[in-house]
Amino acid sequence: MAEKNAGAVERRPIKIATIGGGSSYTPELVEGFIKRYDSCPVRELWLVDVPEGEEKLKIVGGLAQRMVKAAGLPMEVHLTLDRREALAGADFVTTQFRVGQLDARIKDERIALKHGLIGQETNGAAGMFKALRTIPVIFDIIRDMEELCPDAWLVNFTNPVGIVTEAVLRYTSWKKIIGLCNCPISMRFGIAKWMDVDPDRVRMELSGLNHHFFVTDVFIDGKSRFDEVLERYCTLPVDELGTMKNIMAIPWSNRLVRGLHAIPVSYLNYYFSTREELEQLERDYEAHGVRAEVVKQVEAELFELYKDAELHVKPKQLEERGGAHYSDAACSVIDSIVNDRGDVQYVDVQNRGTVTSLPYESAVECACVITGDGPKPIVVGELSPAINGTIQMIKSFERMVAEAAVTGNKDVAVAALVANKLCDSDAVANAVFDELCEAHKDYLPEFA
Repeated sequence: MAEKNAGAVERRPIKIATIGGGSSYTPELVEGFIKRYDSCPVRELWLVDVPEGEEKLKIVGGLAQRMVKAAGLPMEVHLTLDRREALAGADFVTTQFRVGQLDARIKDERIALKHGLIGQETNGAAGMFKALRTIPVIFDIIRDMEELCPDAWLVNFTNPVGIVTEAVLRYTSWKKIIGLCNCPISMRFGIAKWMDVDPDRVRMELSGLNHHFFVTDVFIDGKSRFDEVLERYCTLPVDELGTMKNIMAIPWSNRLVRGLHAIPVSYLNYYFSTREELEQLERDYEAHGVRAEVVKQVEAELFELYKDAELHVKPKQLEERGGAHYSDAACSVIDSIVNDRGDVQYVDVQNRGTVTSLPYESAVECACVITGDGPKPIVVGELSPAINGTIQMIKSFERMVAEAAVTGNKDVAVAALVANKLCDSDAVANAVFDELCEAHKDYLPEFA
């Protein structure tokens, strides 16, 4: 879809507050704002963190300031531990934090594997506990926003994005929230490569939820080419499938893909190849620890690079972190809202009838036209029986985890885990929940 009204909105100085500013992803965010400065003039970028993250904030913030200086732009990069100071008068608030830092993720993944379950930060037991730690903090941020920047957009790429967005939409009055994921961007690039066209010519129809969606149509220059794309997908070697770096690439059978008549996001490997994924995670654990421990090492190396006073660009090694394009997606959404572009992007928003098979008030991940008033979802309609069951299962899980995070109800949390296909035992669900609850008790006051 072509842009519309680009540049029609008066360009006034923009203030951005980034919660979790000490994240290793921040250089990508800064690079995105630098690239778009002419159309989206961010004059104030406030990087916020907690005392435990102060050292990282200073390191990555120093790099951010050098990047802006090298670009010769009048963008002020502020570093602070005072969230309220950063939020005051903000136009956009981006969130990219990790409660308990990577050590908490390591516990999630290790304890889940100990009980024979997949440990992955957005799925199953590990994803549930990341959500339980994150949602209360997001709610605190929203309370501050209601007071200090009531007209701002909240752009969240703190995982698990789907559950966080569900909780905000269902349990707060804040509706100006956009959830972001890098998976749709990677899939669009992949499809463009398979079809030998520029990515700007490709638009996808997404059906489903964050990390649990299917591409159910593909438009090239506005014309549906899905059957052709699907057959091309079935002939691709596994190394061209565009699987995320943190997921073992297991090719699905052509029978499955044709039977679904949809292309699953790579995270569905955890649900469609559960046995193989669990076996690989166990082998990886024996060889070098859980994924979070690998990420911790990669992050340590990144921060050593960031310390270099001569470095003033985003280092190439950041792409090895596993979340490339998250931050650039945030910049793109913000730029499109500021300029009322009317382009199509892939975000998490309130359903409002977009997917008729899912609740009106729930969060979905779909293609949206991004306007000055925010995302406008492109209607999907009813889900096919081939994909409806797995999507309904995850939506039930998301809703129950959100309820447990808000109420502190342990019974609902355990029932949520049992409802998820990645846990096949009531007894195991109780055991893993109790152990994770004890491991994270400092971050789970609602469950005290």
